[in-house]
Amino acid sequence: MPASTPPAPKRPADGRARRTGRMILRALIFGLLAALVALVIAVFVTMASLPSFQDLMQKPNGQTVRVHAADGTLVVALGPSYGDWLTYDRIPPTMRDAIVAVEDRRFYSHPGVDPIGVARMLYVAKRLHDEGRRLQGGSTITQQLARNIFLSSAYSYGRKIREAIIALALERKFSKQQILELYLNRVYFGGGSYGVDAASRKFFGHAGDHMSLAEAAIVAGLVKAPSHYSPSADPQASVDRANVVLDVMQDAGAITPAQARNAHPEQVRFAPEPKQNSVRYFTDWVLAQLDTVVDEQTAPLDVWTTLDLRMQRAADDAIRGSTPKGLQGALISMENDGAVRAMVGGTDYVTSIYNRTTQSQRQPGSAFKLFVYLAALEGGLKPSDRVIDQPTTIDGWSPRNSSRRYLGDIDVRNAFALSINTIAAQLGQRVGFEQVANMAHRFGITTQINTHPSMVLGTSDVRLIDMTRAFASVSNNGNAVTPYGILKVTTTDGTMIYQHDAGEPRVLVAPYVAAEMTDLLQTAVNTGTARAAQIGRPVAGKTGTTSSNKDGWFLGFSSGLTTGVWMGRDDAKSIPGLQGGRNPAQAFSLYMRTALLTRPAEKFQTDVTLPEWQLEPDDEAYFGNPDQQYGDEQAPEGMDQGAPPEEDAAAPQNPDEIDDRAAPPERPTRRPLPEGDRPPQLDQRWLDGVLGNRRAAPPQDAQAPH
Repeated sequence: MPASTPPAPKRPADGRARRTGRMILRALIFGLLAALVALVIAVFVTMASLPSFQDLMQKPNGQTVRVHAADGTLVVALGPSYGDWLTYDRIPPTMRDAIVAVEDRRFYSHPGVDPIGVARMLYVAKRLHDEGRRLQGGSTITQQLARNIFLSSAYSYGRKIREAIIALALERKFSKQQILELYLNRVYFGGGSYGVDAASRKFFGHAGDHMSLAEAAIVAGLVKAPSHYSPSADPQASVDRANVVLDVMQDAGAITPAQARNAHPEQVRFAPEPKQNSVRYFTDWVLAQLDTVVDEQTAPLDVWTTLDLRMQRAADDAIRGSTPKGLQGALISMENDGAVRAMVGGTDYVTSIYNRTTQSQRQPGSAFKLFVYLAALEGGLKPSDRVIDQPTTIDGWSPRNSSRRYLGDIDVRNAFALSINTIAAQLGQRVGFEQVANMAHRFGITTQINTHPSMVLGTSDVRLIDMTRAFASVSNNGNAVTPYGILKVTTTDGTMIYQHDAGEPRVLVAPYVAAEMTDLLQTAVNTGTARAAQIGRPVAGKTGTTSSNKDGWFLGFSSGLTTGVWMGRDDAKSIPGLQGGRNPAQAFSLYMRTALLTRPAEKFQTDVTLPEWQLEPDDEAYFGNPDQQYGDEQAPEGMDQGAPPEEDAAAPQNPDEIDDRAAPPERPTRRPLPEGDRPPQLDQRWLDGVLGNRRAAPPQDAQAPH
């Protein structure tokens, strides 16, 4: 019998390996159990600290400001929009089904974190990592809700862990219906809209509690990429995405194939996107003042403004229709109490948000003569006083008239109407250039005014809003006018937190000075450089054109409404043919004819009734056809201009130079008219009569101009 083989001795290494393996396994199990316990503790601690459902229904931070026009119409809403809170049973079932199908198909079965989704996410994440890309998405609806309410969107593994813990806590504290209700009222759908109601109102123009299947598919498709699929940005992309959502809903069993085929997202009518038109110039100006009138920084606000939408449309049309191509135009219109009714800061807000009404500083040209004559009238000058239009030199500066002529003996009213530069210089010297600057600041000019002699011709930069304010103060009988746009500010429940207070009136000049200035301004429109601004009712105003035709201005008032217009280039380059009495005056006329339609005509203290030879048969004409009046800068072809305008495009480009190329005639000349058609002479006697300064009727035997 052979001897038995002794058993092989055990190798110590094998035993150590098994022991090590068991230790590692126990450590892993212990670690997993510890992690599970820690997770459970973290979930329950988080759950205990979660706000109540009622607290979570509160709208998130971010102030909403809604701006209303004077008639209450909502003009623009800025900041996040939340719409009405829709309870679970008010949210259309198709909307609930669509969002669950496309965002979290296993929403009703997972505990807040989807294990299958996590496994798939980890697999995809590894593949993307190998390709050098980062995983996006992969969160359940509950995780998205946790992130939207409690966390930021910054990507990190720590944030993902916190997101999962909060999601598990949410699922422990709230029902699936409550979570879905919170999600659909808080998720961002693009265009500033949070929640299905806000999204439905923005994109479809109706409340979110009765969306169609196609509309629900469009809204549900926005969550993945709101800016990319937004109907406002790309309607076709939103329709294509909606078709994907319908396919997913059909695959998930939420809808039948027939329902998917009959949805037709391409037939959904989107609400028109509010145009970023000229009204935004006004709202930007108003909202910039909001912090100065209210302290509220978080609660939603309603801002009620002075804006008149009908006037605003008329202003926009006037600027767009009258501003030459390649130029910018601006217009502001205000009441005698300073309420701004219309504001256009440029020809197109979309391409340029720069507000040329309130921000731009440009030379006003002869429109600045308003302050020269105000100072002179306050100093005792009368519209009927005689002055001498002749070559003048002041401290080495020799102004010239753009007509290159001198009229000699003339009354103040005609000198202003024809915007004679030499007379303005003489008056400025008489009252003092410092006094003229003080008068400008008194009437609301906020920019620096130089006191060189040439300042009388408007060589200091000013703002259109300030110049319009000054003219409005003249219209307001010499009382100060402060432009304002906010009538009141309320919370959404109607609580008043600010209301405009006009305050006590502040007198700038005596009423008689304002009346005499109005006399001069209406003469400029009736017989002088501003005839293109006639609107079929009494109007007073003044043109302005700067050297080299860089800026064109017209400012005037009628029936309690004052309007200022500016045109030019932002780079201040010369514009051949640009004159205040042309396009700016035409824009003024076009706007004012519409703006004043609902107002009765108001007469000035000096009523103008021109003779029959200056009246047109058209009932809408107040002072006849500007193209056929004395001294018109737009006289018919072949007719000499009796009194060239204040700014002549053909004149030398430097207004500070005196034209000595020809001896100045005593009076301007024009082609003689047939004997029976000759108008009365534009002299003081005639003007005093038609302006009501004398009881006597206008002279009937006046001679024709020579």
